[in-house]
Amino acid sequence: MKPTGSVQQNLRHAEIGLSDERAVDMLKTMLLARRFDERGQLLQRAGKVNFHISGITQEPSQVAMTYAMDRERDWFLPYYRDYGVVLSLGMTVKDLMLSVFAKAEDPNSAGRQMPGHFGSKKLRIVTGSSPVTTQVPHATGFALAAKMRGEPSVAIVSFGDGSSNQGDFHEGCNFAGVHKLPVIFVCENNQYAISIPLAKQTRGRICDRALGYGFPGIRVDGNDPLEVYRVVKEARDRAIAGEGPTLVEIMTYRVTAHSTSDNDLAYRTKEEVDLHKGKDSLPVYKQYLTDAGLWNDEKEAELLAEHRKIIDEATEYGENAPFQAVEDSFRYVYAEQDGEGR
Repeated sequence: MKPTGSVQQNLRHAEIGLSDERAVDMLKTMLLARRFDERGQLLQRAGKVNFHISGITQEPSQVAMTYAMDRERDWFLPYYRDYGVVLSLGMTVKDLMLSVFAKAEDPNSAGRQMPGHFGSKKLRIVTGSSPVTTQVPHATGFALAAKMRGEPSVAIVSFGDGSSNQGDFHEGCNFAGVHKLPVIFVCENNQYAISIPLAKQTRGRICDRALGYGFPGIRVDGNDPLEVYRVVKEARDRAIAGEGPTLVEIMTYRVTAHSTSDNDLAYRTKEEVDLHKGKDSLPVYKQYLTDAGLWNDEKEAELLAEHRKIIDEATEYGENAPFQAVEDSFRYVYAEQDGEGR
């Protein structure tokens, strides 16, 4: 298949350092994250799981920023909507389903935490906790450790717009700025802190807060994953070169409720949500790859069938897997004596 459209458009991914294969892999991961997210919502509505928190329409930017990093050297501190991030790093749908069903094999916390609390030493994903924004000073700490050890490593941490108003955010940014640490702060600004719209959170741009801490702040359109990739890649290059942190504000929108426990139409209109659903960048990116001759309907059909099989098998496995034994439920919660929880 020959590329169509302008040469400049079709070569854009190559210009920013993405091979054809990686550009297509990004799309595959975006689509897998979307399918998992949709299944998670269905499972909760069917009463098979207790809770789901969605990141639909945020997956393209999540995948793009993760592909700009080094999976072998960097540290990742995602927030609870970041299915695109963790799937890009090697977490599987089976892993995520075990977490959703809160089963003993859940690699994140053996079912102790709510879904979306990711953690994997093998994948360099730093365990998150329920209080929002605590991962920001943790990322600064990982960056400090990398600098002290002389390691070519960068910490990247993501969070929502509501988190940018917490003290943890400011403390983490200030310390990172003072010590010029290799850390990238990524605010996935989806316009709402649960029920509070951005206009009632701040009068300024979140990215501009970086100026007060002595490092660059950049706002990027979350509907343009290639631009997200470029911006984060440049931020990583700066960090590795010893030039310090960067704050990246990704402008996106939360088209789902805050969680399955939330009635979002109590604080916004269906018309507003539908407007933003029409700006979904996933089909736009898919069309870009199609115009570049890298994607077609046949590949799409094959991938959808593959993803359906993966998700169906993971759902069945997660639903039927055993829960944690009662005697193990206090492990890593309380101090142990003689190898047994007390």
